Amino acid sequence: MARRCPVSGKGVLVGMNVSHAHNRTKRRFLPNLQPTSLLSESLGGSVRLRLTTNAVRTIEKRGGLDAYLLSTANAKLPADLVKIKRQVAKAVEAKAA
Repeated sequence: MARRCPVSGKGVLVGMNVSHAHNRTKRRFLPNLQPTSLLSESLGGSVRLRLTTNAVRTIEKRGGLDAYLLSTANAKLPADLVKIKRQVAKAVEAKAA
């Protein structure tokens, strides 16, 4: 499983540990990925995703998973989230009709 957030795009960064004697060794900075289940009101259930905490805060700020997906362009979303977005749009359309 890739260590990349599908929403924010954050991934692994590479840097150096620097000791007091200035010895440098390579290290990895891992993103803070958390398995989360976000409630989708239009789908009537939860969607499990592996997101960074920053992405979870962004989604909550924008009004939840449904509002975030519908307001974001398809070009900025990965394929699995575009699939969920289509399901949400279809469910919203069915409720409106």
